[in-house]
Amino acid sequence: MTLNLVHKVAKQLFPARRIIASFFLAAGLLVLQTAHVEAASRVKDIAEFEGIRDNILVGYGVVVGLNGTGDSLKNSPFTEQSLESMLERLGVNTSGQTLKTKNSAAVIVTATLPPFQRQGTKIDVVVSSLGDATNLTGGTLVVTPLLAADGEVYAVAQGTL
Repeated sequence: MTLNLVHKVAKQLFPARRIIASFFLAAGLLVLQTAHVEAASRVKDIAEFEGIRDNILVGYGVVVGLNGTGDSLKNSPFTEQSLESMLERLGVNTSGQTLKTKNSAAVIVTATLPPFQRQGTKIDVVVSSLGDATNLTGGTLVVTPLLAADGEVYAVAQGTL
């Protein structure tokens, strides 16, 4: 009779052991999955080299082709000076001429150049109006050198906005 009782108790404990074993198996799999997710982090996302950083670039340029939404030259004399200088460098004599156009705007161009970029790598730039232009969309940024804090040109920006 005692043997039968032990056998019945053992049968009742077997489902409990299965539940406990399943719990520990699930916990073990969860720990392994978490460890795998942490291992998926890239070193470059969590570490920095001392002294290695992004380079902030800035340049002064002109956007043309603004269809009447550019700077009023009366309120933005630096735009007129920039246009005259650019045209003279291109061989157009503007002395004695008064430029009257709302189709251009003086702009500041900024960009962030990540470290270790190869020559020819394209980067995004931000173009901001200096004068009273109302809209730069559709204009064309004329070639604008972008300088770093050391005064060296590291990039050139140009293109349609």
